[in-house]
Amino acid sequence: MNEAIQQVGVVVPHYGDPAPTRDLVASLIGQALSIVVVDDASPEPLAPIAGASVVRREVNGGFGAAVNTGMARLPTELALILNSDLEIGPTFVADLLAGAAPWQPVVASPQVTTLDGDPEWVGRHFPTIGHQVIEWLTPLARFRHLPRLHEGVGHDTRAVGDAVVPVDWVVGAAVLVPVAAFRAVGGFDERYFMNAEEVDLQRRLRGLGIPSVVLGTVSVVHRGGGSSDPARSRQWLVASRLQYARTWGGLRRLQMALVGASAVNLCANVSRRALRRPVRPVDVLREELRLIQGRGAGHAAARPPSPAGVPTDTEQDLPCER
Repeated sequence: MNEAIQQVGVVVPHYGDPAPTRDLVASLIGQALSIVVVDDASPEPLAPIAGASVVRREVNGGFGAAVNTGMARLPTELALILNSDLEIGPTFVADLLAGAAPWQPVVASPQVTTLDGDPEWVGRHFPTIGHQVIEWLTPLARFRHLPRLHEGVGHDTRAVGDAVVPVDWVVGAAVLVPVAAFRAVGGFDERYFMNAEEVDLQRRLRGLGIPSVVLGTVSVVHRGGGSSDPARSRQWLVASRLQYARTWGGLRRLQMALVGASAVNLCANVSRRALRRPVRPVDVLREELRLIQGRGAGHAAARPPSPAGVPTDTEQDLPCER
């Protein structure tokens, strides 16, 4: 095993369908010194996987908690954190290590694409209230394909194609991190259940002088939805945004700004209703206000189906989604 491989271990958080996780581990065999799969209290315990250590958590703590559990067991200098629903090539790890080498210590992400080959927005700007208001405004959803709107919601539009670009933060679907620095800042903050935990982590790492970089010369395919419940994803997302604002400042200002954006959405939905569109403006407003106020956003709380017209995470461009 070459020296570079001996420096890197892999952590794969797992929940739900075991097939993608098993496929990913099979692809990783021989590419890393250690592979740790963390079963985050799946309804059906994950059976042993050849070539990996499987650790089961007794309580479902979300992405950050699962990664922290796995990171505690790695003996390597570098850690590659991978979503379970990724497809990688036979030289993926070596290519990522080579691309990141000139930047070390660094948080590095490959270019992430969909099954259709479309690039996801991996590089991001640190969140602002303006970003979150723009994405909350449902009348703007029809323009989400425009570069200006992508920047408006926090996407770093320089990080496209095969560009190698330092950015504020990278999405956590596939990230290479220095283990010592990760531990020095306390790992992921487990108050985040799903989404925004990687932004918080990279902000703390930036305090140690560690940059975040998109390595567009390396790519990975993201199937999507392999480890999260779509019915709860928007609630988790908003709760994480509120926690981020609570941690870094501006919670009250963010909530007030989103309430104002919801008032704009109400006016737009009233107009849509007048045109006989299938939307219930008052129900939508109530749902949005419930999310803004953080009600019912517990880790295991199920969210009822959204009223007609409430935008889901596929109808808005929500930058923290994994």
